[in-house]
Amino acid sequence: MEWKPNRHSHLTIHQQIVNWIKQRIQSGEWPIHTKLPTQRKLAEAMGVNRSTIVNAIEELVADGILSTRVGDGTYVSNNSWNVLIKDIHPDWEKHISSSIYEPNFQTIQLINEYEQRENIIRLGTGELSPDLLPTAVLQRSLQNVPLTARDIGYSEPKGSRQLRHALSRYATKRGIHATPDSIMIVSGALQALQLISLGLLEPGSTVFQEAPSYLNSVRPFQSAGMRIVSLDKENRDNRLPDQIISMKGKKQSLFYTVPTLHNPTGSIMSLDERRELLQICAYQQIPIIEDDVYHGLAFGKTPPSLKSLDSDGQVLYIGSMSKTLSPGLRIGWVIGPEPVIDRLADIKMQTDYGSSAFSQQIARHWLESGLYEEHIDQLREQLKRRADFVEEILQLRYNSIATWNKPAGGFYIWLRLHEPLVNKALFLKLLKQNVLINPGYIYDAKDFYHIRLSYAYASFEQLETGLNILYEAIAEGTS
Repeated sequence: MEWKPNRHSHLTIHQQIVNWIKQRIQSGEWPIHTKLPTQRKLAEAMGVNRSTIVNAIEELVADGILSTRVGDGTYVSNNSWNVLIKDIHPDWEKHISSSIYEPNFQTIQLINEYEQRENIIRLGTGELSPDLLPTAVLQRSLQNVPLTARDIGYSEPKGSRQLRHALSRYATKRGIHATPDSIMIVSGALQALQLISLGLLEPGSTVFQEAPSYLNSVRPFQSAGMRIVSLDKENRDNRLPDQIISMKGKKQSLFYTVPTLHNPTGSIMSLDERRELLQICAYQQIPIIEDDVYHGLAFGKTPPSLKSLDSDGQVLYIGSMSKTLSPGLRIGWVIGPEPVIDRLADIKMQTDYGSSAFSQQIARHWLESGLYEEHIDQLREQLKRRADFVEEILQLRYNSIATWNKPAGGFYIWLRLHEPLVNKALFLKLLKQNVLINPGYIYDAKDFYHIRLSYAYASFEQLETGLNILYEAIAEGTS
C-alpha cells in the first residue's frame, strides 16, 4: 500500500483516511466482506498515529460502511454500497422535509391531482366550469386590446398603471376610495396572502381567522412560521372580542376574513358584525385582511365591504378575477395604505418581477369597456340556476341525513351531515367512484360533519350523478 495522506491538503488527515477507505470500496478494490489490514499495519503504512486510524474506522462503522467482529478485525459491511450511494448523491428527502414551506395535507394533494382528470366529477372544486368562462368573448376582445412594446415588457413594481387606474374607478363603485398608488396587482389572491405573510409579520405572529377557514387548506401563514388561531363566532359563552383579547399575545397580529360569501361556508357577515369586527380590531390595533373575491357573485344585496367602512387604514383589501373571469389570467389586487403597498410590491419584484403583462392588459380592457360587469351579471344568473338545481336535489334526497343553508351566491353549499361520517375513508371511497369532494376536515381538522359542495364546475348531469353517488355512500355509512 503506497498511499499516504497529504499533510498540505485543506482536508484533515482523519478525513483523508475516511475518504480513501470509501474510495477503495466504491472502486471495487475492497468488495463486501473484505477484511481490512490491521489498525497497526494501516498506521505504519500511512505514517500516522494508530489513534487516527481507530477514529476513522469508528466513524465508518457508525455510518454502516464497515463492521467489526470481536477478536477477528474489521470488514466491509454488507450494506456499505447502499450507504455509499446515499453518501454520493444529495439527500433530497432531508432537504424536502426540513424546508420552510409546509406540505399540503394528503387529502388536498389528492384533490389537486384528481381535479385534472377528465373522468372525475368535481363536487367541491373552487373553480368555474369551462362552460361559464367567456372564452369566445375573451378571444374576440383580444383584437381590441392595444399593445405596445412597453405594454408587454416588465410592468411597474405595483403593476400596470393603466390597470390600477381602472381598478381605482371600479373600487369607487363599491365605496372604496383608493388611488392607483395604493393598489398593487398580484398573481391571484393567494399570492397576496403569501406576500403579506413575508412582508408584514414577524415570525410567531398570530393570524386570527373564523372557523372553518380556507386558510387551513392553503397554509401561506403557517409556512411563514405564524400562529393560526381559529375563532368560533357561534360561541355565546366566549364572544369574539373576548377570544381575541385572550389569545392575542405579545407579538404582531392580524385578522383574516372572507365577510362576503365566506369560503367554505358561503355565509355573509351582517353589517353589525362588520362594524363590530372593525371596532374590536381597531381597539386591539390588529390589521384586517378582507378577502373579497366572491362579492360580485352574490344573488342579492350585500352589506358594504369592510374596506369601504374603514376610516383608519386598518384593512388590506384583496380582490381577484380568478373566481369570475378566468383563473388562468392570474390577476388579483391588493388595496391598502401606500407604505404597505410599497413594501409588498418590493417583495413581489424579488419573487416574480411582476404579473403577466398580457393578462394585465386584458383585465384593463374588460374593466374599461364594461365587458367585465356585463359578464358578472350573466355569470351570477347562471350560478343561481345551478344553485337552485343542486338545492332541489338536496331537498329530494338529503333532508333526512343533512342540513344546509340556502346559497346566497358564489360557488358553495356547506352541507352538514347528521352524523360524523366525513372522514378520509369516505373521501377515498368516493374517489374510487370518480367523485371528488372537499371534506370539512381540510378547513377545520376536527370537522367530520361537513362537505363543501360546489355547483360552479360540474355539469348539470354530473351534479345529479355525483350527488346520487354521494348520497348512497353516506347512506351505507349510516346503515
